[in-house]
Amino acid sequence: MKKNIVLTLGLFVALLLTTSKPCNAAFVIGGENGWQLSTDGIVDVFATYASTTPLPAGPRQLSLLSAGGTESGYDQHFGVGVGLLPSVIAFNVKAPTTNGVDSNVRIGIYPNIQNKTSQRFDTSPNIDFREFFYTAKGAYGELLAGRALNLYQGKNILNDMTLLTSGTVPGAAFRGGTTLGHIGYGYLYTNFGPQIRYTTPDMGGVKVALEIAEPYKISGDTAKTNSPRIESEISYAAKYGDTAVQAWLSGLYQTAVRSNTATARPGKDNESIGSAAGASASFSSVNMMASGYLGRGLGILSVQDGDVLGANSSAVDANGKERLAYGYLLQATYQLTPSYKLGVNYGQTRQDQNKNEPAGPAIVTNQESAVFMVAYNLNKFTQFVGEYIYAQNTWADGAKQHSNQFALGTMFYW
Repeated sequence: MKKNIVLTLGLFVALLLTTSKPCNAAFVIGGENGWQLSTDGIVDVFATYASTTPLPAGPRQLSLLSAGGTESGYDQHFGVGVGLLPSVIAFNVKAPTTNGVDSNVRIGIYPNIQNKTSQRFDTSPNIDFREFFYTAKGAYGELLAGRALNLYQGKNILNDMTLLTSGTVPGAAFRGGTTLGHIGYGYLYTNFGPQIRYTTPDMGGVKVALEIAEPYKISGDTAKTNSPRIESEISYAAKYGDTAVQAWLSGLYQTAVRSNTATARPGKDNESIGSAAGASASFSSVNMMASGYLGRGLGILSVQDGDVLGANSSAVDANGKERLAYGYLLQATYQLTPSYKLGVNYGQTRQDQNKNEPAGPAIVTNQESAVFMVAYNLNKFTQFVGEYIYAQNTWADGAKQHSNQFALGTMFYW
């Protein structure tokens, strides 16, 4: 009973008080026998404006910048909502260290703040329990079980400066949630998913992780997902004097059975296979980062997106064959003063049309965007950000659509 009272009191206090840095517990409430409760989180709010050219004429799949495919003029849109990362409130429970093993539970709640649509009474906050997992860490390494960020291309997004800003703003056909950052414009969204993961102990800066995860649909014709998705990652982090470096390599493999009623290759398998890599170095006030990926059956927005951009538009063509997908992101940031940071990055996400694809709507083959950022830290837990974003999409027939975008926002961390 006493333990329940302490935990309840800790939760209440955690909701009221907010100080310190993101992902570092603002408070730690101690309970009986070494149990602890802590909290961390982010509140972010961004005003965005985008002016986008019309969807080019001719039969073609929608792009991430599209207003829906029926626009006859520029799509001009102003909105207020979250950035690439929704607001976050997370709670962490730490058990007493037992037999040299530290056990923790993390619950991360990620709500949007904007209305789901432009209707003032549509106040759905779209609450997303992205994180719900436990870890057990000891001399043997770490076991994670639950819902967490997947490994494949995970560090690609975590090292993007727009993770905590806005980055690319999607068109009306894809609004209602977060912005894109460089999702679909330099890397694919790895997503949060249920998994069992093992990570080795730190071996001189090197760690190896292996994940067995819930399988995803590879295309709209996927009927069975009867084999697991396997993801892996090798990472390295070290410091040499004043220079900090890190590098990573991740991989993905999964198969899925096509429907017996599919027009092409009924009952056959589709395969997702991919690799991703990146490296960064920080010295003095400068940070440089480069990342990229390559694979088949991946898609052009989210890893294994199940034709989210329309039938036969991304991971798999109309013949039921996987398309080649690849992309990269280049980035540089400069800490001008203790309070001001400047940043610029540029990324592309591409897919190739297969040989002998049947005639049909032109598919998007290249999505690219550049982001220019200025960030100001008012204090250790309050930040303001201004961005200019230029985005352009290109179809297989050479037609293009481009967008000029601006974002101004603020974030509060605890």
